Amino acid sequence: MNKSLKHMLWVVCASFVMTIVYTVILGTVNSRAQSKNKVDQQSKQTVQVKEKKAKPAPVQIDWRKSSEQKAYPDWNQHPNAWVHVSLKKQRVYIMDGQQCLYTMYASTGSGGDNATPTGTYHIQAERGTFFYNPKSGEGARNWVSWKDHGIYLFHSVPTNSANQIVQSQAEKLGKSAASHGCVRLSLPDSKWMYDTIPVGTKVVIDNG
Repeated sequence: MNKSLKHMLWVVCASFVMTIVYTVILGTVNSRAQSKNKVDQQSKQTVQVKEKKAKPAPVQIDWRKSSEQKAYPDWNQHPNAWVHVSLKKQRVYIMDGQQCLYTMYASTGSGGDNATPTGTYHIQAERGTFFYNPKSGEGARNWVSWKDHGIYLFHSVPTNSANQIVQSQAEKLGKSAASHGCVRLSLPDSKWMYDTIPVGTKVVIDNG
């Protein structure tokens, strides 16, 4: 076999080997890229699942129960306590200075003529265990006046004339403003307020 033919065969063999090596390397790179993409997709799916699981559960509000699972404040230990009503958050905060002692779910005035007035007030002498207003068609238990001597009150979720709870209104507690201007509370919270809060206690109502 002459040198020219040998050289040609060598070139062909070398090209064939290089083609095989290139094909193997390209296949390995593509396989690794596909594996990486698969891992990235799985990671994204895992992150999405984790984010979905991390979504906080909605707050469960029961108008039959106290708003917090702890004892109500002892007023004797907090003689300077005051009450903050947040219209924005639909909450009532029992405060001592800047310290929040207890948080209550509330439902305030629905707006317009039924808006809850903002400002600084004080607990008045008028209070009672039940009232019914034929004009509004609603009553309530455990009421305590804070403005206009029996007009604006803290009281329980609404009742009918027979002192039965109006459940459709009670379910709005802590979720939406629905009253005629008074501040609605759960049954135990309103009872504590009626039994405990002294005349003259400061009440601050704002949109904060």
